[in-house]
Amino acid sequence: MNRSSFADIRIFVEVARRGGFRAAAEHLQLAPASVSEAVQRFEDRLGVRLFERSTRAVALTPIGERFFERSLPAITDLEGAISDLHDQKGNVAGTLRLSAPYSAGPFFLDHLITRFAVTYPEVNVELIYDDKKVDLVTSGVDAVVRSNTLLGPDTHAIPVGPEITMAIVASSDYLEKKGVPKKPRDVLNHDAICYAFDLGGQLAPWRFVGPDGPYVTQPNPRMVANDMRSLIHFAEHSLGLAYIYREIAAPFIEEGTLIEVLVEHLSPLPRYSLNYRSKRHMTSRLRAFVDLAKIIDDAKKHS
Repeated sequence: MNRSSFADIRIFVEVARRGGFRAAAEHLQLAPASVSEAVQRFEDRLGVRLFERSTRAVALTPIGERFFERSLPAITDLEGAISDLHDQKGNVAGTLRLSAPYSAGPFFLDHLITRFAVTYPEVNVELIYDDKKVDLVTSGVDAVVRSNTLLGPDTHAIPVGPEITMAIVASSDYLEKKGVPKKPRDVLNHDAICYAFDLGGQLAPWRFVGPDGPYVTQPNPRMVANDMRSLIHFAEHSLGLAYIYREIAAPFIEEGTLIEVLVEHLSPLPRYSLNYRSKRHMTSRLRAFVDLAKIIDDAKKHS
């Protein structure tokens, strides 16, 4: 393969990874017209159409998708190898790309990333809040924080953040009108304010603990949102019972704007996990981020 062909493959991968010519051009620091011409040249050389183009969007053709899936791991490995060359000079630099759910930021992730950025000033951080499942190979992100471990082939995960204690809260006006639930099954007779993981409508289950261990009760939602600040707002305005991280609800409970119920029946949730590709693919900036997460976790265990 000559140098020109490899450059065209790299441009093709960036257009596919970023979903457009302009975004790829910004990342590669090239003119959009140059990126478009390179892709057209590459398609002409192969004799196939890799992208469907319109005035509004760019999408991979079926053959383009297959080529992207085959070529991305090789490009990713090569990028990692180049980064490692720079890393061996003693620099932890470049851009660290992370994906995380909205709830993780105020809960613990903002603090972790701030500490990382201060410790490694030559690293830029791109943090995308999204609850959707992420493919670590094709997404272009270095690591994914999720409430459920996303282990796939050649990937690892470590626990991060504190244990998640939950709370069910409502306004005093709501409880006066609808009554205070005494048992977990009572929530089935209440208006529920539920957290949704994604646009597909997957709701966070309400987890309780009983004599036989943890179990789930899923009330019918009246209000659904994928931001816990909205859940708090709805609960304050007497729209129902909200199932939410207790750390987020605590200030409102202390102020008296929200009342906590069913405290002794709630089961803690598993910790978040930091998911990343195996050490063979790690850049020094990702290794530094993973190591810092472990150091903070160990310090909390011994504090």
